[in-house]
This record gives sequence, structure tokens and C-alpha cells, in this order.
Amino acid sequence: MTRFFLRRLVGGLPTLLLVTVMVFALTRVLPGDPALLLLGEEATPELVAKLRDELGLNRPLYVQYASWLGSLLRGDFGRSLRDNARVAPILWQKLPTTLELALFALLIALLLGIPTGVVAALRRGSATDAGVTVLALSGISVPNFFLGILLVYLFSIRLGWIPPSGYVEPWVDLRKNLSLMLLPALTLGTALAGALARFTRNSMLEVLSQDYVRTARAKGLAGRVVIYKHALRNAAIPVVTVLGLQLGGLLGGAVVTEQVFSIPGFGRLVVDSVFNRDFPVLQAVVLFSAIAVFLVNVLIDLLYAAIDPRIRYG
Repeated sequence: MTRFFLRRLVGGLPTLLLVTVMVFALTRVLPGDPALLLLGEEATPELVAKLRDELGLNRPLYVQYASWLGSLLRGDFGRSLRDNARVAPILWQKLPTTLELALFALLIALLLGIPTGVVAALRRGSATDAGVTVLALSGISVPNFFLGILLVYLFSIRLGWIPPSGYVEPWVDLRKNLSLMLLPALTLGTALAGALARFTRNSMLEVLSQDYVRTARAKGLAGRVVIYKHALRNAAIPVVTVLGLQLGGLLGGAVVTEQVFSIPGFGRLVVDSVFNRDFPVLQAVVLFSAIAVFLVNVLIDLLYAAIDPRIRYG
């Protein structure tokens, strides 16, 4: 398994290299001049040209890319164009916030999606099945920003149960941190929960129709043993696959969710860097997110072997 993990990492290097090219190219497509944004609209063309030269924006694009890639290989993400601060400390400062939100949302998605999918499969064709399907499709279809606003209106404005926005570090006030993160995590995890519920239901229906499940029931095994030990474990691989594919959407949805709830994480950092045309920060955040998605999918592949003993990686 260790060799498989290393092979996947080495095999992913061309993909990551392509990601760096795309990230660099897309940031340069953004309209607006960073030098002009820093100096203001009243700046003279001479001052703008001088600042562009100081920032290295006048160099050919391939030279800028080669310089940036060389810095990445040395572990240097560069400096922010806006305040000349090093990008790496900014990333490490924002990472725990977004990581907490993503893990909280993932936990909510697992707790809501898998049990409801199992129940819907066991009660196929019933009102419960139809209700789970409607809720799952609604969770997938409703945009994050709209759901977040609805939750704020209901639980914060109307009921007054939860603060509407803000963020407090868990080591400062854990209780307040959890109360502030609940609505954003619910907003972000709803779409993933809907997708998990649908795929769990479909996968369970397929497994429950297999001969070994009918044999286990015929041998007199308890219903819970048949469902959770035999059926659910064998139905888990497609669900885990979908989970890995959806995690990219989870990180993407954090951009909008963090804006709605004023959470100072990667999402806010992306929006601020886009508005300020802060290329080094934007490139680092997007590249870091892409690497995170790649590593998660490698771990998902390793998880297959833990779920199904028949899978072995040589």
C-alpha cells in the first residue's frame, strides 16, 4: 500500500504541473491592473509603469511563470502584491478556519446523508422514500448563498438561537465557535448530504438484491447484521467514490459560504485576492486547494482496501 501511495503521488505530478499552468494563466486573464489598483485611479502612467516593473509584471509571461514555479519548488509561495507580506504565513493562518468548516460540514453530510439513504432503500416506494428523495434533490439544487441567507433569517433573526455571522477561534471560546460554525457547516454540508443520500440509496438497493444478502437472511441472521455488516459495507465503495469527487465542490462552496457568514478563511482570501488582483495569494490558495483535492482522492483509493478486503494494492 505504501508503494501504491508513492506511485500515485509520482503519477500525480504531471497533473499538478498542469494545474500550476492553468492557475497562472487564469489569474492573468482577470481584468484590471494590480499596479493601478494599488496606486489608485489618479496615478500617473509613469508611476504605474514603474510599479509594474518593480512587481515584475512587465516581464514576459513565461518568465513570470518560470520564476513562480521555481519559487514553489523551493517552498516559497511569494509575496502579496498588496502589502508585500509573505504568502505562506497568510495561508497557514487561514487554513485552520477553512479546515474546521470543511470537516464540520463533512460530518453533518455523513450524519444526514448515509442514514437517510439507508432508510430510503429499506422503505423503497414508501412515503419515506419519496420524502428523502425530495429532500436530497432540494439540498443539491438550492444554492449555498440562498440556503445560508434562509438559515440566518430563520435561526438568527426570527428565532434568535444562533449568532448570524462571525468567527471565534475554538481555543478562545469553544462553545461560541461551535455555535458560529453550525449554520455555515449546515449550509455547506447540505448539498453533499443530498448527494450522499441519493447514492447510498441506489447503492443499497443494488446490494440488497444480491444473492448473498438473501442467503444471509435465509440463514436467520438479524436484520441489523444483514444491513450494516453485509449490505452497507459492500454498498460503501460507490458512496466513498462520490464522497471523494464531491470534496472539491465542498472547498468551492466554502468561498460563497465564508462570504455569507463573514468567516475569515480561504474563501474570503480568494474573494479579496480577486478584487485586489493579488496574483501570488490567489495562485497559492487555488493551488493549495487543488493539492488538497488530489491528496484526498488518493486517500479515498486507500480507503477502498479498508472497506473491501478483496482489494489489494501491489
